[in-house]
Amino acid sequence: MTKAFNYFVIFAEMRTGSNLLEASLNSFDGIQCHGEAFNPAFIGYPKKDDLLGITAQERDQNPIRLIRTIKNKSNGIGGFRLFHNHDMRAADHCLTDPACAKIILSRNPVESYVSWKIARETDQWKLTNHSKRKSAQISFDAVEFEKMLAAQRNFRARIQQQLQISGQTGFYVSYTDLQNPEIINGLARFLGVDSQQEQIQINIKKQNPGHLSEKVLNFDEMEQALARSDFFELSELPGYEPSRGANVPSCVTTDEPALLYMPLRGMEHAPIENMMAQNCPDLPLAQRYNQKTLREWKKDHPGHISFTVVSHPVERAHTTFCRHILNIGPDTFTETRDLLRRQFDLPIPVGAPGTGWDIDQHRTAFIAFMDFVHNNLTGQTALHAENTWASQTSLLEGISSFAFPDHILRSNRLTEGMKVVFGTAENTAIHTEADHPFSLADVYNGKVESAVKACYKKDYINFGFPRWDRWNKQA
Repeated sequence: MTKAFNYFVIFAEMRTGSNLLEASLNSFDGIQCHGEAFNPAFIGYPKKDDLLGITAQERDQNPIRLIRTIKNKSNGIGGFRLFHNHDMRAADHCLTDPACAKIILSRNPVESYVSWKIARETDQWKLTNHSKRKSAQISFDAVEFEKMLAAQRNFRARIQQQLQISGQTGFYVSYTDLQNPEIINGLARFLGVDSQQEQIQINIKKQNPGHLSEKVLNFDEMEQALARSDFFELSELPGYEPSRGANVPSCVTTDEPALLYMPLRGMEHAPIENMMAQNCPDLPLAQRYNQKTLREWKKDHPGHISFTVVSHPVERAHTTFCRHILNIGPDTFTETRDLLRRQFDLPIPVGAPGTGWDIDQHRTAFIAFMDFVHNNLTGQTALHAENTWASQTSLLEGISSFAFPDHILRSNRLTEGMKVVFGTAENTAIHTEADHPFSLADVYNGKVESAVKACYKKDYINFGFPRWDRWNKQA
């Protein structure tokens, strides 16, 4: 069989059966697994001083050296087990190396948690003789379990994303697969070993047989807690939007005080830039940065304050609709406007709306535009998803890929927000309606709110936006 890999890693967690899987692999000639090579508490196995001549201190100084040693000095293809709380430098190296075979072991997280609690209670982490088995009952701690589950999910997501980015795949094994010799033989073939075994002969025994109700003292309480857990992340809002850049060229700075404004598209920025100019009258505003020059500015201005502003989605969406789609002017997305009218049946006139354009037509067209935006942001149209109507969540994620803003101000409380940034500030409003055929207060109703909320659910949740009419009263 052609050797596709030089070494392997078993991505697993405590009490998922990784000891059993390691023992099964080590029963094959040509495979050698070296335990938890990157466990911060020991190297390979407890009470060992070194692994293949590499000490724990040497490993911590240069983890790649140990990986190379495992690759070059093992009896056959070498590997190790790696958990979420091990050295992530080793994980990152393996994930980006196509010569490393990735084995991904999983188990029901509740069973893993209960097994871990029992092992910690009995101090028995591996069983080779049933006569020496220690048993215990444990109490389920919902907070502790959720914390463990979150760490494991994050680790698994990290593995999956890196494999997808690099175009690799792994060999997935579940805890129940470990007793199936056909699957273990298939794993050996995956690692490039031709020999097969009719039955896997190992001396590791299942430590905690029996139903969970026999192991958990507060089993009823555990059932209630688990009923509230979202194992399949059904409440997670899917992120269909394309990733956004940091939009560095739109950033604005002043030197005294050292301020960095990181604007979000789809909003009016002139009031904030005017205020920055008023507070720094001796020097002009600096703009048109690239990432290199903005980093240089940040280095030259230690203690600088960065900020951005978020607005209610209804306000922002209505401004986008009026300024870029409905009206004819310098800010109009002319080609997009024409496509929306012809191909998506957006009920707007060929030219600018005239005197016959009434509020019912305006509201209908705005809601229809939001229906388009919803489809556009979820990847159901052929048109590019413009930053101007992207969610503020995705735009902030893009900004944060370059730098995190110190302050996220809210447009309905901009005056008090700017006092935090400047120390003093005059009454400031970010939204103007000079180019709107009708004010948002006149256009707004429950259908408008629902149409906008369907597009920007993440914004409503992440920023805690209430209905726009309540938001407006807070201003």
